[in-house]
Amino acid sequence: MIIVNSATIMDELDKKGAIYSDRPVLEMGGELVGYSQTLVLIAYGARFRTYRKHFSRYLGSPKPIQQLYPLVERESRRFLKRTLANHQDVLPHLRKLAGGIILRLTYGYEVQDGEDPFVNLIEHANDNFNAATVPGAFPVDFFPAMKKLPQWLPGMGFMKLAAEWAKDTARMVEVPYNYTKQQMAAGTAVPSFVSTSLEDESSLSADDIRDLRFAASSMYGGGADTTVSAEYAFYLAMVLYPEVQKKAQAELDAVVGNGRLPNFNDQPQLPYINAIVTEVLRWNSVAPTGVPHTAIEDGFVAGYFVPKGSLILANLWNMLHNPDVYPDPFTFDPERHIASPGKEAQQDPRKICFGYGRRICPGMHLAEASLYSCVSMSLAVFDIEKAVENGVPITPVHENTSGIISYPKPFKCVIKPRSEKAVSLIAEELL
Repeated sequence: MIIVNSATIMDELDKKGAIYSDRPVLEMGGELVGYSQTLVLIAYGARFRTYRKHFSRYLGSPKPIQQLYPLVERESRRFLKRTLANHQDVLPHLRKLAGGIILRLTYGYEVQDGEDPFVNLIEHANDNFNAATVPGAFPVDFFPAMKKLPQWLPGMGFMKLAAEWAKDTARMVEVPYNYTKQQMAAGTAVPSFVSTSLEDESSLSADDIRDLRFAASSMYGGGADTTVSAEYAFYLAMVLYPEVQKKAQAELDAVVGNGRLPNFNDQPQLPYINAIVTEVLRWNSVAPTGVPHTAIEDGFVAGYFVPKGSLILANLWNMLHNPDVYPDPFTFDPERHIASPGKEAQQDPRKICFGYGRRICPGMHLAEASLYSCVSMSLAVFDIEKAVENGVPITPVHENTSGIISYPKPFKCVIKPRSEKAVSLIAEELL
């Protein structure tokens, strides 16, 4: 096992991505629960490259993402409405925001207000995956032969749990895919990744269809969790650092005014908002150790011999909290990402947090666009403050959950509209 604590070393691994882009076998989360067929864990090879081609066509560069800006802005406005109507817990609204964007572009499905069956279905499967990948949680990850033992033996309860979770994984893959197929058969399908990919279905093999189904499920599974974690961390940061919130709102008021909501055309004129987006990605590491890579063949990195089959863990959390690069790293400080005369902006965390090599996050451009829209629109219309209980303000603590994808632990806050004008902007009908 090789643990990488240096962004410089990760850059070298990135340049040698053809050698260091395989995945280890994760017995519980991958083989038994079924995520070994999704993009996050599938072995490096022909099927992996097919998945990446699918992603590249829809999400692979800034240009395709620009075509999704209207969708991102529309779902962000719906998020504002839901939060205004029920501001007690913002996390479910953020899940629906991410789900609304990805389910629409992937399956042509529009999320429902209130409980949404597709969002619940996929989030449940993702929760299983996070639980299944907590290091040390399941002995089968260390002793793979255990899965061949009789299930009545003591300590084999994980097999029953894995079977239940595998059913959830299968539903995550099949249910939304079948929805799009039904819409296409009825002639009511809206353009989406799945519907456009199936326009010439007769020319597709059974393997092509299988890869399409799993690539589609990977879009949600790989993007929603990470984006929601970052957006939830943004709300936490605004509670803990009200001075950052006030400065950002002053920039929005000066550039956008209070007669409309900010949009992507405003982004070049909002350096402080952009810096908040970058600092969120640094301050709250959504994947603290990334997903492990393995070496496909013998090689050398920084002069060190890396044997074939070595497990490589990139300690992204350490890189993003290195005090030599980011002074006072546990403080949320967007200013560190703004260059000024006589001062250079610090290393861009986006080069770290989205991974490296052929496994770099294919949805990173959509993630950044979604985060920018959430940050700018939220600050334009909301004040995000500490909750008060018995007259005492409650200061939340920035603690994170375990698992490959890490969330801030639940916290309380108060979300208020900034003004009556803000309420009217939120209430405007969607186009």
